[in-house]
Amino acid sequence: MQRCVDNVIAVTKESVKTVTYESLNNVVRLINGVSAILLAILPGKASILEGIHGWELRPTFCGPRLPRWMENGVSSFNQFIHELSVDSDTSSSVDYSSQEEDSDDDIHPGSPFSQSSRLSRRSSFTNRNRSWIRWLRCILSWLLFPLKLLLGIPLYFFTSSSRRASKASTKSGNLLSSNTNSPRRSQTLKDHIVQRATDRRRGVVEDLHLAIEIFIESIFDAVHKVAHCVLSPTDTFRRLLRWLSHNSNVHTDIPADCVGTRVSTAVLSDNDPTPAETTTFNNSLNTDARTCRDVITELGYPYEAIRVVTADGYILVLERIPRHNARKVVYLQHGILDSSMGWVSNGIVGSPAFAAFDQGYDVFLGNLRGLVSREHVDKNISSRQYWRYSINEHGTQDIPAMIEKIHEIKVSELKSGQHDLEEGSSSEQPYKLCTICHSLGGAAILMYVITRRIEEKPHRLSRMILLSPAGFHHDSTFVFTMVEYLFLLVAPVLAPFLPAFYIPTRFFRMLLNKLARDFHNLPAVGGLVQTLMSYVVGGDSSNWVGVLGSPHYNMNDMPGVAFRVALHLAQMKHSKKFSMFNYGSAAANTEEYGSPEPLDLGEYYGFIDIPVDLVAGRKDKVIRPSMVRKHYKLMKDGGVEASYNEFEYAHLDFTFSHREELLAYVMSRLLLVGPSSKQIYGQKPLKLKGKDVQARKS
Repeated sequence: MQRCVDNVIAVTKESVKTVTYESLNNVVRLINGVSAILLAILPGKASILEGIHGWELRPTFCGPRLPRWMENGVSSFNQFIHELSVDSDTSSSVDYSSQEEDSDDDIHPGSPFSQSSRLSRRSSFTNRNRSWIRWLRCILSWLLFPLKLLLGIPLYFFTSSSRRASKASTKSGNLLSSNTNSPRRSQTLKDHIVQRATDRRRGVVEDLHLAIEIFIESIFDAVHKVAHCVLSPTDTFRRLLRWLSHNSNVHTDIPADCVGTRVSTAVLSDNDPTPAETTTFNNSLNTDARTCRDVITELGYPYEAIRVVTADGYILVLERIPRHNARKVVYLQHGILDSSMGWVSNGIVGSPAFAAFDQGYDVFLGNLRGLVSREHVDKNISSRQYWRYSINEHGTQDIPAMIEKIHEIKVSELKSGQHDLEEGSSSEQPYKLCTICHSLGGAAILMYVITRRIEEKPHRLSRMILLSPAGFHHDSTFVFTMVEYLFLLVAPVLAPFLPAFYIPTRFFRMLLNKLARDFHNLPAVGGLVQTLMSYVVGGDSSNWVGVLGSPHYNMNDMPGVAFRVALHLAQMKHSKKFSMFNYGSAAANTEEYGSPEPLDLGEYYGFIDIPVDLVAGRKDKVIRPSMVRKHYKLMKDGGVEASYNEFEYAHLDFTFSHREELLAYVMSRLLLVGPSSKQIYGQKPLKLKGKDVQARKS
């Protein structure tokens, strides 16, 4: 009777699981199908799923493909990076021959061109086959479901009876086998740690599958125990007495080295004594929380993190790929809703930070204020106080603090290695500092240079490379124009209640990161979301969905946008000027700037005394090429040594996409600055207007 009840419960459990899984899969397929239909209806977006190479529905941390001319070049790296290069959507590890790797290491020296590129090329050929196999599998599962259900019932009865017959013999050897397989357990733990360092997050649909399985297992396990207690009361009473009698000796029976350990056996594989990995629902909620440090160190590069405190108390993290004795230094500054992760997101081959380091540069990665974690010297700072800043603070507080910290570090390191620096003049700079900035970072660095020149302070830069810099925005799409007027209209009402635009809770940040994973697993849904987001930003074709899945958008922390930063951008668009923040009244502006109007930075481009390289994207709908050309025209009119170039890119392609042509151009501009000569702090005299003289005196 007991065996019959066990079989009925087991069959019922499997039937419930199957019906639930198929129902959930059908709902997901329906959503994906409706998304594909909507995507086909939208104008000009029907071909977005046809393997476009301009963007992918995934983060690009798995490593880009090597250029064709590099396929037979040096491509050796260590075993650890080889394992990390497996695509995030594959659950099994990639087998490789150690003998072949040894032979490659003997021929080629180790370098950061890893096996990940080779594996990425291999996985790209199988992605299309995998998608066809997935669709065929779904169709066959629907057709064969009745047959599988009919054959599964007698098969389950047979396997359950045979399993119970062999249960006694396997139970005695279980504990011994668990001890003998401890190396395998340690290797499994090591693999688990390795997988945590890579993109192994689950989407919402995968979490639903896991939660449903855990729920069904727990319910039927309780039902099975209750049925066993009801049908075998004597056995239940005997076990209860045995448990009560041995309860007092439980601490003496367990060895000291086994306290806290747990050996779990698999339900469907009792013949295999290897302990199975226990999965809990809480462990499945983790998102991809890799940091910039994780990405850099996993790829074999050195890393340093430097704590920088601004004059107004904000704590910034200046990250570094160090070359301590290098006289060539490059400072990379991200844009809005971004972080230093953008400069390393394309792996070894396609990231500007790694390319600059390979060219002999000491690389510094700046991070502006504006994280959900709200790092400040005042631990009790409120949200309203923390987010009370505009682009002014980026250009006059954040960047000066980080560049002065770079100067302090480089002078100290070079002085310890060169004795002649001690005898040199204090006005000499023993290194060359170039900067690469994107979007809002470009506007902030321009503000920094101009304000430092007005204040007659050294800016320490030798060259600026600005990728689609912000500052001028009046030539934009209809969507941005409507947002501008609406935002300026409601800003006085929203300002007291909305300090910033960010996701405040861990749950919704986790949900966003997991949804980005679902957008990758469901191509039609991801394509629809990508299309709708591109409409919101004026038709820009950047990889918006892939960026949402980047590690710096995780449940622990996430960049946000201060309300004043958004208002500052709207003010610049409305005034058609690259100006500092307007505080709303002549009295407030006079107190801040010494004049009733904010400082128009475009009028002072002539103060820029270093070469500037401007780069625009023809497909960029966020900052159009005409606006970048406005920077260029004003610089040329002011006598600045400036250059201008355009590429067939969208706004995020400058950082989040693997663009060989852009990378080669940026590196060529960096190499125009010699590494050995010394920069003099002294600068040409400035001709200030009356209001600026008044501002300096005040």
